[in-house]
Amino acid sequence: MNIKLNRIESPYGLEAWNESGNSIRIDASPEIGGKNSGPRPMELLIMGLAGCSSIDVLMILAKYRIEVKDYSVEVDAEREKVEEVNLFKNIHMKFKIQGDFNEDQVKRAIDLSLEKYCSVAKTLEKTAKITYELELVP
Repeated sequence: MNIKLNRIESPYGLEAWNESGNSIRIDASPEIGGKNSGPRPMELLIMGLAGCSSIDVLMILAKYRIEVKDYSVEVDAEREKVEEVNLFKNIHMKFKIQGDFNEDQVKRAIDLSLEKYCSVAKTLEKTAKITYELELVP
């Protein structure tokens, strides 16, 4: 994996690119001089968790031959100051999935993602407790 990052606007306006040429803008909060022109790095980490687990869950449900009609995830994350850094302590994910399926299959897919497959979750679990709830929409 190779990421490139350039400052595009003073003081903290940044843009990062991956090897495929996809980019995302990053900025700091106004409290420290940023302009809110992009997500902050820790927000990107939580977005990564939502994206990583979602890809896993959707892939697993597809293997179960389950058609997902609508899908969303909301993540609430709480940080705690440890020495000089603010680490994530509690992360709660709310999965909202619409389709015709068995609730146990969906829970199994989420459990497999968060406990086994999602690299972001495995990284974050070293400092944070990750929990979830599931809302099924018929």
